[in-house]
Amino acid sequence: MQTLERWIAAMSMPHALGDVFKSVADCAIEISVALRMAALSGDSGVAGNVNVQGEAQKRLDVVSNEIFLRRGAASSVLAAMVSEELDDVVLVADAPVDARYALVFDPLDGSSNLDVNGAVGSIFSVLDVGKSRSVVAADVLQSGNRQVAAGYMLYGPATVMVLTTGKSVAVFGLDEAEAEFVVVDGNVRIPPETSEFAINASRREQWYAPTRRYIDDCLAGKNGPLGKSYNMRWCAAMVADLHRILCRGGIFLYPEDEGTRAKGGRLRLLYEANPMSMIVEAAGGASSTGAQRILDVVPDHLHQRIGVIMGSREEVERAVSYYASS
Repeated sequence: MQTLERWIAAMSMPHALGDVFKSVADCAIEISVALRMAALSGDSGVAGNVNVQGEAQKRLDVVSNEIFLRRGAASSVLAAMVSEELDDVVLVADAPVDARYALVFDPLDGSSNLDVNGAVGSIFSVLDVGKSRSVVAADVLQSGNRQVAAGYMLYGPATVMVLTTGKSVAVFGLDEAEAEFVVVDGNVRIPPETSEFAINASRREQWYAPTRRYIDDCLAGKNGPLGKSYNMRWCAAMVADLHRILCRGGIFLYPEDEGTRAKGGRLRLLYEANPMSMIVEAAGGASSTGAQRILDVVPDHLHQRIGVIMGSREEVERAVSYYASS
């Protein structure tokens, strides 16, 4: 089977970008081991800290963040890193003069699932900041369509890594015996149609009218206006929900609602929405806030939040039409 290293060589990508992918893969292997060890020891609880998002950190949030920072600094190709768990840009000390990439990441997505041995993941984005020194927030505040690459890791029954440079999407599985990733699908495509949706239904009372109308029509089944029956899925981890959609189609919704209006939405633009949108679009899907393409949004601060609708192209277009007519 084709290893990650051979895939990188076959893709003829810049050497430095290949090294970023290798570094992220090493993070995934180390985090995967940390998760399994924590499950055995029962050490997956709250760390006692609150991150910049105002959320209680799990011990493994902290551990995963430290793994990304340590391995990213050792990669010798990064100028800076930006984590969902930290306030500001982290500069890489003694970065080579030709280093020009920033790694933006959510080290452990869905960590609330740790208590029940549920699926969790990591999400990352690679940005070209054009310099190796004095990188500031303004250098990182780029629209998603300027991303160089993006990916995520899913830590489930198997550890899976998904990578894109914008042209195609490759899925890798971790061969634990060899401690290396191998290609499972070199060009995964999201089916354009679907009869499956993922949404946090507990927020129904806070949804805007277009969201409520769309979900009601989905639930109306074959006799409803959409003319087919839908299944609902919700994993409480964006990585897990989007990986299912990548594999078999579907639509994921976490739109802005009355409860998140003041913040602009629930999910983070730089760490979650942008990298996932790049992956989804490269696999033939679509992503939107309900009002515009997510990848066209220009961020105004590092921890900006946004509404998210993404997945199978035709279903996303259908859902967005409810907002357009509102």
